Amino acid sequence: MASTQKNASVAEQFSGAKLLLDCLAKQDVEIIFGYPGGSVLPLYDALYHEDIPNILTRHEQGAVHAAQGYAKSTGKPGVVVVTSGPGATNVVTGIADAMSDSVPLVVITGQVVTQGIGKDAFQEADILGITLPITKNNYQVRNINDLPQILNEAFHIATTGRKGPVVVDLPKDMTVCQTDAQPANEVHLESYHPNTQPSALQINRLMEKLAEAKRPVVLAGGGVVAANAAMELTRFVEKYQIPTISSLLGLGVLKSDHELFLGMAGMHGSYAANMALVDCDLLINFGCRFSDRLATSPKDFAQNATVAHVDIDPAEIGKIIPTAIPIVADVKKALLSMLNKEIKVQDTRKWQSLCLQRHQEKPFTYDRDSTTEIKPQKVIELVGKLTKGNAYVVTDVGQHQMWVAQYYPFKFANQLVTSGGLGTMGYGIPAGIGAKFGNPDSQIVVFVGDGGFQMTNQEFAILNEHQLDIKFILLNNNSLGMVRQWQEVFYENRRSQSVFASSPDFVMLAKAYGINGVKIENSATMEADFTKAFNKPGPGLIEVVISPTEHVLPMIPPGKANDQMIGVD
Repeated sequence: MASTQKNASVAEQFSGAKLLLDCLAKQDVEIIFGYPGGSVLPLYDALYHEDIPNILTRHEQGAVHAAQGYAKSTGKPGVVVVTSGPGATNVVTGIADAMSDSVPLVVITGQVVTQGIGKDAFQEADILGITLPITKNNYQVRNINDLPQILNEAFHIATTGRKGPVVVDLPKDMTVCQTDAQPANEVHLESYHPNTQPSALQINRLMEKLAEAKRPVVLAGGGVVAANAAMELTRFVEKYQIPTISSLLGLGVLKSDHELFLGMAGMHGSYAANMALVDCDLLINFGCRFSDRLATSPKDFAQNATVAHVDIDPAEIGKIIPTAIPIVADVKKALLSMLNKEIKVQDTRKWQSLCLQRHQEKPFTYDRDSTTEIKPQKVIELVGKLTKGNAYVVTDVGQHQMWVAQYYPFKFANQLVTSGGLGTMGYGIPAGIGAKFGNPDSQIVVFVGDGGFQMTNQEFAILNEHQLDIKFILLNNNSLGMVRQWQEVFYENRRSQSVFASSPDFVMLAKAYGINGVKIENSATMEADFTKAFNKPGPGLIEVVISPTEHVLPMIPPGKANDQMIGVD
């Protein structure tokens, strides 16, 4: 009897792999994007008996981009599991991309057994050293009892402050050893306390400047999306009738057709948006890091303006553009503080009228009367009509990405899923798949070029397997379009290795994966043909052969000021 009581008091033992999955369940992880291999076999064996689905991508790069698409479109952290060595190194690009765009990821990389670390064991890579500059933090589990706290910290760090990727490196022996540890409940990080509350003094200074301003402008960046502050920003600009511009990652925060929205600013931004930057006397930046694609010439940028910058990351404030009113805070909390203030502002109707006039007189434009070739801008406008502006829009990187930014009628934050800071080709197809898993009842449209398509199209294998109704629109100009454009503008038309000598039959390639595909070449019947293909149920590839010489315009040459745009009528 005493022996039975003694055995009952002993805590249940289970594997480290089971513990990890219990920790993920406690974090409410809905889905894993992963690819098994030797060092994570015990983990995948444990996963066999659990309810958390793993999406088996066809390449580790596809897994991490899918996790990014899931995270960007939902605001929830994406979770990736890959094996050691090449499995881990294959996710490095996606980790760097997530770091650049502040995307919350927890990437679990397998590792060789503890005794083999540092001894060039089979499929060993120093993923901690490799990812140190491109993560918010990274860990290596050396004691299985530390795993719950490590994972708790990883999710906390990934999803708070300026969001970003965290790597957890997991030696194989840590997944098979036995433990009675339980998932952690609390986080104790003495050196990590992101400031989210704005300084009352700085808020007051900003509101005083707003009261004096005659030509104010609001700049909305990805930080507004990350803070879930689109509603507050809309209330703020409407309350004070402030013309508003955005970065690429800020698109959708204010509806594209909002009367105060002047469009995206920067290298391929609108005339009205860029001129507003030049002429404003107060620039209020919410969550935009003043990258070189927006502040194309920092020494000439917003020279007439007092610059206020609200950002969760203090490192971004003053890094590129001198800032008179720095506010380190969560954008939503800063906006709420500002909305609670009541000030009397100047009569800015003349300024509003000038901005609106510029927006109306010099919109994005292209040759709408062309009958000899299909214009990509027209395709994007047609998709906007067919989706009524309500689809999640995912892009790869290049000319089509900028045309989408210019011509799609965005309506809500998180709507555009794209690679901003790193500009990663191959991002679009897997990111679209991740977005669909995160938003199964929403329409997902992916725009991709013929270059990016050839980098990650193997992920088409997932579509029928999981019955994902996604429309992939391949804008085919038989070239690396943006590279070619720069060569034509700045390198005297020397198209060095930017035009494809041969390409696969993309429609046949889609059909090899059991996906319906159609190729559209006739400009006269494009709208009818495209609409028929787009409305067909199920996943589909619509290849549209577009002009091989079309440029994204307007364009600010590198190093030039925001008012030195080419291609403005």
